Amino acid sequence: MKTYLRIHPTDNVAVALAPLSAGTSVELDGISLTLAEDIPQGHKFALTDIPEDAQIIKYGYPIGIAKEDIHPGCWVHIHNIRTGLGDLLTYTYDRQAADVAPTEERFFQGYRRADGRAAVRNELWIIPTVGCVNNIATAIERKAQYLVKGTVDAVAAFPHPYGCSQMGDDQEHTRTILADLINHPNAGGVLVLGLGCENSNIDVLKGYIGDYDENRLKFLVCQESDDEMADALALLEQLAEYAGQFHREPISCSELVIGMKCGGSDGLSGITANPTVGAFSDLLISKGGTTILTEVPEMFGAETQLMNRCENEELFHQTVDLINNFKEYFKSHGQTIYENPSPGNKKGGISTLEDKSMGCTQKSGTAPVKGVLAYGEPVKEKGLNLLSAPGNDLVASTALAASGAHIVLFTTGRGTPFASPVPTVKISTNNRLYDKKNNWIDFNCGTLVEGDTLPELRDRFFDYVISVASGEEERFTAIIRKRYSSSVKAIFSALL
Repeated sequence: MKTYLRIHPTDNVAVALAPLSAGTSVELDGISLTLAEDIPQGHKFALTDIPEDAQIIKYGYPIGIAKEDIHPGCWVHIHNIRTGLGDLLTYTYDRQAADVAPTEERFFQGYRRADGRAAVRNELWIIPTVGCVNNIATAIERKAQYLVKGTVDAVAAFPHPYGCSQMGDDQEHTRTILADLINHPNAGGVLVLGLGCENSNIDVLKGYIGDYDENRLKFLVCQESDDEMADALALLEQLAEYAGQFHREPISCSELVIGMKCGGSDGLSGITANPTVGAFSDLLISKGGTTILTEVPEMFGAETQLMNRCENEELFHQTVDLINNFKEYFKSHGQTIYENPSPGNKKGGISTLEDKSMGCTQKSGTAPVKGVLAYGEPVKEKGLNLLSAPGNDLVASTALAASGAHIVLFTTGRGTPFASPVPTVKISTNNRLYDKKNNWIDFNCGTLVEGDTLPELRDRFFDYVISVASGEEERFTAIIRKRYSSSVKAIFSALL
C-alpha cells in the first residue's frame, strides 16, 4: 500500500495517504527526506525547501503562498500557507478542449415518460408552494405510503421555508426551482399543494411550470378545501393510477443526466473520489450522456482550467461571468471571497481555497465544457455543463436536480447524511469513513490508494451508477425513507 503520493512531477509537496509519524523516511522521485513531524492522513509535507513567499505547488498548480521558510519533511498546512488568490481577475481564452472519443453504447432500465423524456425513478411528489403548508405536506406523505406499490417507487414531500415574503430575484429563484422540480421526469405524478394567499400561489406558479399533462400534475389549494387531507389523498390516488402505468425498459445511457458535487471534503478528495467521478464523467460523455458540475465558489483558483476547456469563446465568456458574478455577489454583501475552506476541510488536510478547488474540479474529468447554466436553468447541451450554484451542499444538490440531473454523485471525506430530491450517491474518499459510516456511504474510492487502478475503479463505479439508475436505491435514501420523515430529503433555498 502506498503511504504518500506526489500528485504531479512539478509538485513541491506530497500528500500522506495514511498517517505518517515523525522520523519516517521518505523516498520519492529521487528525493530522500525524513519527516520532521507527524503528518495526518490527507495532509501535505514539503519535498524541498520552500522559501517564504514562494508558491506551494500541488496538482501541478499553485495552491497557496508560504508564510515562512518551509523545510523538507515539514508539515504544510494553514499554519504556514496562505491563499494566493486575488479578487476579480482578467482571463484570456487559451482553448485546450479535446472531445472524448466515443465508446460502446450502454443501457439502463428506466422509465420513458409520455413526453419522451427518460427517468430513473417513478415517484409521487408533493411540492408545497409555501412553507406555511409544510406540515400538511408531510402529513399527507405519511398517510399516502399505501400508494407505494407496483411500479410506484415512493411518495415524498419536499417542504421548504419559501414562497412568500420574498422580493426580487429571491422570489423568482424560488418559483423557478419549484417549477423545475414539478417538471422533473423522476416524478411520475406531482401534487402541488398551495395555501391560497401566498405570493407564489398556484396560479402564479403555473406561468413558470408551462404546459403540463393534467394526468401527471394535480393542484390543491388548502384554503379552498373543506378537508385538504382527504382531497389530497384522492388526488394522489389518481396520480398513482397514472404513474403505475409506467414500467422500466432499456434506455440508452446517452439520455442520463448526472450531477456532480462534493462536500465534507478532505485531503484525499482530489486524489481518490473526485478523479473517479471525473473518469466516470468522461466515460458517460463518451456514450453520449450529460454531466453537470456546480458549486462555483469552489472553482475559484482552478477556474482557468475549466475556462480553457470551453468548446468555444462564447462559452469561455459565459464561464468568466459565472466566476466573476459570484465574486461580485460576495463583495456586494461585504463578504470575503476566499473565506473557505471549512473547519472540517482543514482538519482533513485542505489548506486553502486553491487547494480545495483543484481537488473539487477533478470531478469534471477532461471533457470540453459544452454548456453554462444559470441557477435553475434546465440542461440543454449533452456533455459537460457548468451550473451556477453555491457551495452549500443542500442548495447546490437541489439546483443540480432542478437543472435536470437524474442522479447526484456526492463525494465526501468527512461524511454527511443528507440526500436531495433525486437519488444521491455518497462516495467516500477514504476507507475509514466507509468502514465507520457504511450506513451513509454507497461506494468507496479509498481503495484507489491500496492497489486499485483508476480505470478499474471507474468501470466498477460506472456499473454501480447504472444499477442505481435501474432501480437500486442508494443506501442512505433508503434508510431515511424507512426511519425518518422525508422532510430531510430535500431542502432547497433561493439564496442566489
